[in-house]
Amino acid sequence: MAKYAAALDQGTTSTRFMIFDHHGQVVAMDQKEHEQIYPKPGWVEHNPLEIWERTQEVIEGALRKSGISPKEIAAVGITNQRETTLLWEKATGKPVYNAIVWQDTRTDKICNDLAAEGGQDRLRPKTGLPLATYFSGPKIRWILENVPGVRERAERGEILFGTMDTWIIWNLTGGVHVTDVTNASRTLLMNLQTLDWDDELLDLLGIPRAILPQIRSSSEVYGYARGALEGVPVAGDLGDQQAALFGQACYDPGEAKNTYGTGCFMLLNTGTTPVPSQSGLLTTLGYKIGNAPAVYALEGSIAITGALVQWLRDNLKMIENSRDIEGLARTVEDNGGIYFVPAFSGLFAPYWRSDARGIIVGLTRYINRGHIARAALEATAYQTREVLDAMNRDSGITLTALKVDGGMVYNQLLMQFQADILGVPVIRPKVAETTSLGAAYAAGLAVGFWETFDELRANWGKDTEWHPQMSPELREKLYAGWKKAVERTFGWVEG
Repeated sequence: MAKYAAALDQGTTSTRFMIFDHHGQVVAMDQKEHEQIYPKPGWVEHNPLEIWERTQEVIEGALRKSGISPKEIAAVGITNQRETTLLWEKATGKPVYNAIVWQDTRTDKICNDLAAEGGQDRLRPKTGLPLATYFSGPKIRWILENVPGVRERAERGEILFGTMDTWIIWNLTGGVHVTDVTNASRTLLMNLQTLDWDDELLDLLGIPRAILPQIRSSSEVYGYARGALEGVPVAGDLGDQQAALFGQACYDPGEAKNTYGTGCFMLLNTGTTPVPSQSGLLTTLGYKIGNAPAVYALEGSIAITGALVQWLRDNLKMIENSRDIEGLARTVEDNGGIYFVPAFSGLFAPYWRSDARGIIVGLTRYINRGHIARAALEATAYQTREVLDAMNRDSGITLTALKVDGGMVYNQLLMQFQADILGVPVIRPKVAETTSLGAAYAAGLAVGFWETFDELRANWGKDTEWHPQMSPELREKLYAGWKKAVERTFGWVEG
């Protein structure tokens, strides 16, 4: 009898394999980082073969550490950095180019050309998304246009496209070429209503249908694993933010979560009907469990949050470890009057400005490293407030609390400031690794390891809650300063 469900979480900076028991508790985990490749300013790539190697290593590592046999694992779910785009040879599995990461801005011209007729929102009615460098479709087109011979081979059916979930599943199962509705909804190629690739969108972007994976639900058996997980059903697939929504047990319309990772992503469950955004949010798929109707979400995507802390660590050498940021920020009482807007890849929600670039404003001789560290943390909280305000406007629902997860939620200073600047309680669950948990839940539901949403809800438990302590006057004063700083980032890159 299987005692566990597992998840493979292929993230932007690392890959990990986690094994959970029936109560949703972590039993084993292994994690490895992979290289971030920056060939030019604004370009971000990953080596897909390195990622597949890391994937195999973390699976073997977690099994070895725990002594758990694959026979004890009911199913494995996949969750992934979304929009990161890869094309590979069907016959050999060899990538034709590095994976182009979701943060990459090289498709700016493609997006601007497409927006010249009908504007940035011309595809929103079908896709729920603005034309932006963030999404996969323009990245596919860039590879087809810029890597010699690939377009011709794609049209002959020799090339496959996938986001990282598709790449992992293809390798794990020995050739099953699928994605799920959540990942497909981030390509600018899927119709939100039909949940299928849209011929009009494919024609517009010049992408052959033959390269695309089959779109499936987020919870069903796609195939069976080979290698270290030999015979384990591969039965869950969710983009990382949707997996976190699922792992946070946000199963009712009006429930929301915010994940603090490389970027920050707030999702609000809007039920079985897509809600168009008037405020710069994305209308996206939340999840689809087997044959049940698809559940939609509104999403606010922020490109740079945890990545800003990594930048202070790696580029400026201000700290040795990411966790040191809190201690450094606590050496000062406030931000000293500075704001740090990390528009390294332009600004995502709610602005969608690819012409923006990062700035620090308000500098005086008084400012020291502590102020910069504090302003870096505060940037995450301010960007989250912008998204929450947009979500309240679009949904007509005023959020009364925010469930949070991801690596940065152990930063007490940030979480308290987040509650202060939002004016609502911030709640961290006992299992903060909700992305992996959500993928394990989807896989477990597909094979009957868990039967109902009520079982999953019962696993959710509150760990810590932060309540606002700031006066409304100070909150609005600080936030007004942030809005002013954001405006200073616009128009830096001339198109």
